[in-house]
Amino acid sequence: MFFIIILRIKNSKFRFLIKIFFTSLHIYNVVMAESREVILADFQACTGIDDVGEAILYLEETNWDLLAAVNQAMPRGTQQLPFDMGPEVEMIEEIGNIPQSSIITQTSSIKNADSAKSEIIEDVKPGTSQSKVAKMLTFRINHLNKIYKIDISELSTVGELKQSIWEQTNVTPCQQQIRGWKKEPNTNNTVLQTLELPTENTLFVTSVSKNWDLTDDIVCLSDRITLTYTLNIKDEIHNKSYKLKFPGTHTILDVKTSVYSLIDVPVRHQQWKGWPTSLKDDNVMLAQSGVHYPEHDLSVSKLPSKEEKKDVVELIDSDSSIDEPEDIEEFDVPESFNVEDDIFIDNITSTKIQRLMPENVEDEIMGTLHFAEQYEKRYGRNHPEFFTGTFEDAIKESCLKPAKERKLLAVYLHHDNSVLANVFCTELLGFETVLQLLSANFIVWGWDITYESNKQKFLTSVNQTLGSVAALTVRNIDVDTLPALMIIMRSRSNTEIFTIVHGNVGVNELLTNLIQAVDVFQEQRRTDIGVEEERQAREKVKQEQDKAYQESLAADRAKEEAKQMQEEIEKRRKEQAENERLAEEARKEAHRQAIESSLPPEPLQNAGDGVLKVRVRLPAGKYLERRFQPDTPLQTLLNFLIVEGYPTEEYKVLSSWPRRDLTSMDSKMTLMELKFCPQETVILEER
Repeated sequence: MFFIIILRIKNSKFRFLIKIFFTSLHIYNVVMAESREVILADFQACTGIDDVGEAILYLEETNWDLLAAVNQAMPRGTQQLPFDMGPEVEMIEEIGNIPQSSIITQTSSIKNADSAKSEIIEDVKPGTSQSKVAKMLTFRINHLNKIYKIDISELSTVGELKQSIWEQTNVTPCQQQIRGWKKEPNTNNTVLQTLELPTENTLFVTSVSKNWDLTDDIVCLSDRITLTYTLNIKDEIHNKSYKLKFPGTHTILDVKTSVYSLIDVPVRHQQWKGWPTSLKDDNVMLAQSGVHYPEHDLSVSKLPSKEEKKDVVELIDSDSSIDEPEDIEEFDVPESFNVEDDIFIDNITSTKIQRLMPENVEDEIMGTLHFAEQYEKRYGRNHPEFFTGTFEDAIKESCLKPAKERKLLAVYLHHDNSVLANVFCTELLGFETVLQLLSANFIVWGWDITYESNKQKFLTSVNQTLGSVAALTVRNIDVDTLPALMIIMRSRSNTEIFTIVHGNVGVNELLTNLIQAVDVFQEQRRTDIGVEEERQAREKVKQEQDKAYQESLAADRAKEEAKQMQEEIEKRRKEQAENERLAEEARKEAHRQAIESSLPPEPLQNAGDGVLKVRVRLPAGKYLERRFQPDTPLQTLLNFLIVEGYPTEEYKVLSSWPRRDLTSMDSKMTLMELKFCPQETVILEER
């Protein structure tokens, strides 16, 4: 906003002080906008707080006092500065008492030291513990008959593993159902190291749809709340970019408030681009807003200010007299000077009469708003309720509604050069009976055709809505007969001009014309209501038939959807059973391979007379043969059968003479203790 202040004060010192005040206030606003960014960066470097929103809260509570904010965020006795973090950091130079004025400079170096801390290889001194190197785990993820390989540190959590699975399989963490764990994790925050996993792991992942489990939305939201969103914000005002991190629990309003501290633009004046189109409330959390994770691009600018006004303020010294010469001085406040609170006199009423409508009106809505405002200022509050909107909207509101809701449209055409305007507006349109009649039966729309540009604008609107004949009728209205009240009516499916009441009439003649228009309108409306009721009755029968047909279609569609859903459930059930079967086979195969690796080698044919030859008769009538040492435990024989595909839990081993169940005996007994013959035959039976 610009202010041109004309000082009529004899004292020149007072004028000089006012100049200094405006200039200082402008400089202060510029400096504060730039210094806040520096203070925020220094505060984060001192405290190690990465959350910009949390850092700004501390600074705002202390009115952007860096020392007070640091003391509040890091209470005395618990502060741990970079130079006293532990025995691994070696003190290079002793730091003495630091002057308060140099604290801001030193915090910048602390910030740089923090950023480089991760790249320093620390020397392990005597007496210090050396951290254990975490091993890498390999997961083979089986999903939809595809294998995905994921390498991840054992210090990672189950949630991080699910995030990696999401990137590979496009199955969100809240929809993942994982099987094959050696030890089932309790939560997503469980560290993989606590599950005692081997280096190589095989997991089976299935996707659970939202129709399958109605609690998935809650699970997904709980996962998103724990995430940290990175917002890449482009400041279009200062041409800067910020990379800010916010937790999912922060609201959109929290983000805008934090950005206010950086760009010095209040939230109500911020204009954003990039938020999801469905977002309507600033109190929505980031986790619910629909922004992209992990990063989302936004841009912020300042809302365009209203039309800048140059107002004249006269300051008159009470001590000045007419005889004394007046000392007049003008100066302009810089354009960038902007005061948020309107503490100065903003709108000074001009002595010049303003038109009811400015010249070259492009927007009809803004034109009618200006018309209604200026009409009341000029002629008082006793006036018709003018409809604010386009001429087409006024016709829709009055003539194009259903017959029971329909009204007449009264278009008031004004011309400031007409001598009849003041009397017509104050005596006729301000008459109580006329106002009651217009309020009950009419929609009143006003337009000022003083300027030729506005008249052409109105003629164009009339031509587009009512046709060329109506536009010609308006064009032929003589200026000397203005103002005029043009009555428009809906008759026999046509919207046309019923009559025009010119400004050179009295109250009685105006009332007679209005009442006559109302009588004709009411008669026509009764006819239209009867026609509409008949049409509505036909439409109702047709709608009922259509409704029955749609219900039949909906029932068939519901049956088909139920059938498809049942097929989908059956498909998922089979898929789940197949995955379980594959998991069980994988477990058995792993067990078999482990037993096979522990099985001792078979003795050679010529190893000696002590070697026992055991024949196993299978259920199908075939035989298996293998040689064993006499001191071989019975478990070795059972392991041999397991490797061959005959696990003990499914088969039992019987000796022929004496007949006994070897699987029920002590597996640690040797074959010699079981009195096996040099050529022994055992029988394998299914349980």
